[in-house]
Amino acid sequence: MRIGLSLLMKVNDCYGGLRKENEVSMKIQQLSLFLENKPGHLNAICRTLSDAGINIVTLSLADTQQFGIVRLIVEDWRRAKAVLEAAGYVVNVREVVAVTVADRPGGMTELLDVIGAAGVNIEYMYAFTSHHGQEAVLIFRLDDPDRAIEALNAAGRSVVDAVALFGN
Repeated sequence: MRIGLSLLMKVNDCYGGLRKENEVSMKIQQLSLFLENKPGHLNAICRTLSDAGINIVTLSLADTQQFGIVRLIVEDWRRAKAVLEAAGYVVNVREVVAVTVADRPGGMTELLDVIGAAGVNIEYMYAFTSHHGQEAVLIFRLDDPDRAIEALNAAGRSVVDAVALFGN
């Protein structure tokens, strides 16, 4: 049984907003799904995407006793959303920000200092499954991604856009 909570229904799908044709967004679209915390349910989501030829670039799974939240980043999020919804899942799209961090002691602290000084709250974060050059990549869900991006750019931090993240 697939679970969709009413909370998901209330959250606005983020389609990247209206941008100029050549403008690159510094935000990445993430898919989130609720699922029962039972054997095989995560695999069913992964198989649905696999059968459609959609590659999962990275994912995060948070759980409670009875359900979990799967957060996915895929290259073609619109198609993945449509495929998952056609399979009966309730899919929420959220904007996240991918940021590089020095892969050394203190690298995370320096990055968090910039976000905190901008007054931006981190709702959650997780590590990306690969490196960007010599740096690790972290995915952040922020209460004000635009302000965070502005602060990170001003501090010389590398915010990774979708083209760089997916290598397209």
